[in-house]
Amino acid sequence: MFEILGTLFVGLIVGFIARALKPGDDKLGLIMTAILGVAGSFLANYAGAAMGLYKQGDAAGGIAAVVGSIVLLFVYSLIKSKSSGPSA
Repeated sequence: MFEILGTLFVGLIVGFIARALKPGDDKLGLIMTAILGVAGSFLANYAGAAMGLYKQGDAAGGIAAVVGSIVLLFVYSLIKSKSSGPSA
């Protein structure tokens, strides 16, 4: 239970850090930034456990969580740009 709460808390902070580090202007709101940060933190946590870097249930390292969040921000911006592309 505390692992999930810790990952959520770290994810909120990491989302804002990743947003500040990622170049470009995505025009994301506060809530979407927080959601992508939490998702990136969970992504880093489970990917690290799958690769053997963390034990299952350990909170992901801060740097790994930031990297996971930046990856998700890039993916989100790619999807957003394709869906809002010029219409013919």
